Amino acid sequence: MPLLYTIGKLTVAPTLRLAFRPTVEGLEHVPETGGAIFAGNHLSVADELFLGTVVPRHLAFWAKSEYFTGAGAKGAFSKFVLTGLGAIPVERAGGRAALSAFDAAIPALKGGDLVVVYPEGTRSPDGKLYRGRTGAARLAISAGVPIIPVGTIGTDKAQPIGARVPRPGTAKITVRFGKPLDFTGRPDDRTSLRQMTDEVMSEIQKLTGQEYVPRYAPPRAHSDSTGDA
Repeated sequence: MPLLYTIGKLTVAPTLRLAFRPTVEGLEHVPETGGAIFAGNHLSVADELFLGTVVPRHLAFWAKSEYFTGAGAKGAFSKFVLTGLGAIPVERAGGRAALSAFDAAIPALKGGDLVVVYPEGTRSPDGKLYRGRTGAARLAISAGVPIIPVGTIGTDKAQPIGARVPRPGTAKITVRFGKPLDFTGRPDDRTSLRQMTDEVMSEIQKLTGQEYVPRYAPPRAHSDSTGDA
């Protein structure tokens, strides 16, 4: 486990557990060893904090590549923190550059790490669950690992858009893990990837109870720290 991530598990995680007392369901579905993909809904930047708090293993999050290449002291600090946390840079421009995240995630997964993906590609603007992008399914097929659906509830109230940190006493946080989805042997053509992604989103919806919207979430003016999938 990366050093900064370990420090966070010893400091930030206990603080969040004490302040919010999050409810965790289905933790038995998280493997003790071996690679897997966590695919979850995305309500708030706090999703990552609480997911990292309740999962005992290291989680590799995808982060915008700009956070690794910023100039000046702020840019250097951002790169230091994200690298120290074991984050995977995502290039939003698309094309070959965007595939670099997959290139980095596949060996991590095959090496036994856990990678977190938010298939909606951005935070939900209204609390609903939007159509998922097919990157998580493609990554699962390429790395030969299962996808574990994750449903997080209450983070949008604990840390709504514009809030700098989660606010205790504002919401009950619940994190639910579903049974792993094994897509081994499934083809990776466009139609199959779409079907697998819809299966993942259906399982996430069962965990959260969110209203499902069969279209992609509208892009935000200021993109998230996490990358599309």
